Amino acid sequence: MSGLEQLYQQVILDHAKNPHGRGLVPAADGLATGESHQVNPTCGDEVTLRVAVGDGIVTGVSWEGQGCSISQASTSVMTDLVTGLPLADVAHLDQVFHDLMASRGTGLDSEDDEDLLGDATAFTGTSKFPARIKCALLGWAALKDSLARSGALAG
Repeated sequence: MSGLEQLYQQVILDHAKNPHGRGLVPAADGLATGESHQVNPTCGDEVTLRVAVGDGIVTGVSWEGQGCSISQASTSVMTDLVTGLPLADVAHLDQVFHDLMASRGTGLDSEDDEDLLGDATAFTGTSKFPARIKCALLGWAALKDSLARSGALAG
């Protein structure tokens, strides 16, 4: 295993052991809030995610879930990445992460996109395993659905 692969594995393990954003936070007054429960039927991983949006910016992401280290770590990393971002940037990040998952382990063509993903580039190796891609995308699916349910994407 290369040094980079070891680093990526450590990032995933760290986020799985100490997940960021875990623990559903009650909806805040005056913010658009959405919640989504997603299940990966192939393995049983699940996540319930709540997002808060104010003035077009993701102000908070909280979640509860259970499953493999990939699904838990990916949701944790995603929470760090999107909190504080405008909705357009969140949509772009979602697309870049989906592109990474479609790369079959080759990574992304753009260094700018890799920089944008930060710790999420640790999931490059996951994209080699089709059965694990759904695990990595579970939290992202919950985020997208939560944002749609919040009404913040309208208009």
